Amino acid sequence: QVQLVESGGGLVQAGGSLRLSCAASGLPFSTYAMGWFRQAPGKEREFVARISRNGFGTNYADSVKGRFTISRDNAKNTVALQMNSLKPEDTAAYYCAADLGLVFTTLARNYDYWGQGTQVTVSS
Repeated sequence: QVQLVESGGGLVQAGGSLRLSCAASGLPFSTYAMGWFRQAPGKEREFVARISRNGFGTNYADSVKGRFTISRDNAKNTVALQMNSLKPEDTAAYYCAADLGLVFTTLARNYDYWGQGTQVTVSS
């Protein structure tokens, strides 16, 4: 049974930092590209960042570029999202997702497995 479990969310003031982590089990982790998405109330789920299987390739949404960093540890089956200079508009539930496909995608429907999400709230 595949499980993706996010942790690290919370309440932070604008300008602060948080580090999200996602622990994967039940899948050959190193064969999956991993992504982070977020969803604010009343909005669609949106792409945040993606990292390739070997960790050498990363992609970011323009809205987080330069502030967020995605990383992975294939030995520990984990993926992380370091979020700096947080803004109130970053407030959302954050989800990690696994993609077995070989083509880079920002579309949520193309990801195969999802975690349950962790809430990030940034106060102004």
